[in-house]
Amino acid sequence: MTVLLRPVEDADLIAVGALHHRSRAAAYAGLLPPETFAARGPEAMSAWWVERWKWERETHLMTVAEADGELAGFTYVGPSETDGAAELYAIHLEPRRVGSGIGRQLMINALAQLATLDADRAVLWVLADNQVARRFYERGGWTPDGATRVAPVNDHPLPQLRYTHEL
Repeated sequence: MTVLLRPVEDADLIAVGALHHRSRAAAYAGLLPPETFAARGPEAMSAWWVERWKWERETHLMTVAEADGELAGFTYVGPSETDGAAELYAIHLEPRRVGSGIGRQLMINALAQLATLDADRAVLWVLADNQVARRFYERGGWTPDGATRVAPVNDHPLPQLRYTHEL
């Protein structure tokens, strides 16, 4: 399998949104009612990314992973509201690509990008009950720093943990 990591292009954003929807539906199965994903389908996620990218393209970085010529995943990094930190806002994979090593390549690339954002450390937020994601981040050197929050995911308030990684 050949994997190419590259900066996002405007033409990718519709596919990024659809992949994001599939990734969330798979990763959050059992954590959220299935109907919440039907209510916010791939078209809504695509529109959300198109709009968000308009406003954040100057301050954030999005990288897409292509595997054998198709979109396989993406990351989104940028400045954080956490003092002295940059943030990994998103890392999502096509569900059938989980365990392929592409996620690890994306994380390594994201850490390199985060190190360019003039911060001492990186942070990310993960659902407290998402054990698969938590193990993935911990294998990548991220550690929980004790900060918690409850934030809505598809309008459902869910507990989240903040993880940190020195840069």
